[in-house]
Amino acid sequence: MTAPLVDLKKQNGVAILTLNRPQKFNCLSLSVHKLLEEIVISLEQDKEVRCILICANGKNFCTGADLEEVKGIRDSQEKLKHFIGQGNRALARLENSELPVIAAVQGLALAGGLELVLATDVVFAAESAQLGDQHSHFGLIPGWGGSQRLPRIVGKRRALDLLFSARWLKANEALSMGLVNYVVPNEELQTTALEYCEKLAKKSRSGLGLMKSLVHEGLDLDINASIDFEAARAVPALQSEDVTEGLAAFEGRREPKFA
Repeated sequence: MTAPLVDLKKQNGVAILTLNRPQKFNCLSLSVHKLLEEIVISLEQDKEVRCILICANGKNFCTGADLEEVKGIRDSQEKLKHFIGQGNRALARLENSELPVIAAVQGLALAGGLELVLATDVVFAAESAQLGDQHSHFGLIPGWGGSQRLPRIVGKRRALDLLFSARWLKANEALSMGLVNYVVPNEELQTTALEYCEKLAKKSRSGLGLMKSLVHEGLDLDINASIDFEAARAVPALQSEDVTEGLAAFEGRREPKFA
């Protein structure tokens, strides 16, 4: 039986998505992106799932697009549009999902692999991880949001340096830039990231989802409009069932149990 390109397991409210092409450095094909999109859509309908963890089998997280597949469709603009469009739909689904999306990165996360990381919410990196954009080495440009998400995360000048030079960042430099959130020992990557996800899974799913959308949508507004945007959503949020449970737990000095 053929192993799935993306493996899915559920544990304690966490959906663990594992890229499963280690023999090809977990490169991203059209089929992988289709699966990612379909899996995330299904998870959003599963009320038992409260967090997504993305990780990868093998020594490397993901070294980018499947260049063999790209080579085979370069003579067709329609096929190239479909290939790039499917990748963008999958990453947008992760970025805009109401579920928190956490990445656990080991080894190399390059080009399309970096673009996948950029679409997640919180990133754990193993000490040996290296992240970078490879496109300029080969006369390419990013196609899955790399040139747009990267400057929003690390700033314009840092982003241009990384895009122009195609240099690889070691985990601690990526941490100092804000490209990753945590650097952990190699052997502790999976357990540490999963423990973090399991803590999120105990929180209000709707509360975290609203918080995520506030951050994403508010960044496109000026500060006064974004504060008004937050305030308008805070009023109905304060009347939610989860807040009722949260306040009852606070008064009763117990852990809340959200529906």
